[in-house]
Amino acid sequence: MSAAIRATGLCYAFGGNQVLDDVSVDVPWGAVTALTGSNGAGKSTLMELLAGVRRPPRGVIERDAEVALVVQRPAAPEALCVTVWDVVTMGTWGARRLGPAPRSRADRVRAVRAAIARADLVGLERRSFSTLSGGQRQRTLLAQGLAQSARILLLDEPAAGLDPESQTRARAILAEEASRGVAVVCVTHDRADIAAADRVIRLERGAILP
Repeated sequence: MSAAIRATGLCYAFGGNQVLDDVSVDVPWGAVTALTGSNGAGKSTLMELLAGVRRPPRGVIERDAEVALVVQRPAAPEALCVTVWDVVTMGTWGARRLGPAPRSRADRVRAVRAAIARADLVGLERRSFSTLSGGQRQRTLLAQGLAQSARILLLDEPAAGLDPESQTRARAILAEEASRGVAVVCVTHDRADIAAADRVIRLERGAILP
């Protein structure tokens, strides 16, 4: 495939409400694609379909590599007894590189450490996820996606809850991933994210705008 993901004729409805109507989109390699549109336009649904979290009743999705999905989770129950290290490590569960050899435990640990450093979380590794600020949680989830080392990275509102400096760093990280050939797609309303993207897809009322 010339595209990392190719989706054709996607349709999806919730309780009779058509959310996506005959949507077709290609996700290119080595670029940051911003998926934008008004609230209720179908952006998160399309992202979940591309990631394989949902299955379309109509349409076809072809993926050329493994996918890492970074979701927005600003809230966390206090009873959730996992640390930053635990959450980032979850990104390596079942993770693999293309090729015959699986990732060793040492490779997974190195990936977790590198992702934590890139997300500016050094020193917070043993902090409980539930005690973090919203921005710190979002950076932890970004690190989880990076630790997976997937060739396709999908993110739902990655800048949500981040301060301006952290937003700038997050954009830089996504650009770095794209420069390595990773296909990056992020759902966003942020004008700076849209301006920094290599490609912009606008979705309104379940359809791609020309």
